[in-house]
Amino acid sequence: MKKRVTLTFPQNTVSMPVTYQLAKDFNVASNIIRAQVAPNQIGKLVLELSGDIDQLEAAIDWIRTQGIIISLASREVIIDEESCVDCGLCTGVCPTESLILDPQTYALKFIRATCVVCEQCIPTCPVQAISTNL
Repeated sequence: MKKRVTLTFPQNTVSMPVTYQLAKDFNVASNIIRAQVAPNQIGKLVLELSGDIDQLEAAIDWIRTQGIIISLASREVIIDEESCVDCGLCTGVCPTESLILDPQTYALKFIRATCVVCEQCIPTCPVQAISTNL
């Protein structure tokens, strides 16, 4: 099973090796989608966790006991097809290649199933046709 989570680290826990502990103690794999972490500052980490459902739940409970705020990501990327001009700028920043230009029509295609909602495409869009639901 997979779960996408956002971790918000207080300043005193930002140096904690969370992904290492998840793998070692809970057998949970962590795919880092986005990281905004710096010493002595509040940090944010977006992870895709994968493993057995019971291990995932135990890992999430452990994260909470460490003083780290965890929220399950349920957001989705939304493409406003009427506003989109099919420029393709978003395809260059998409780490999962969920945004591609069709080779025949040059129209933007969005593969929702592979999108990890990293949101890198949002600021790249010159016409603001990409957003997330809240």
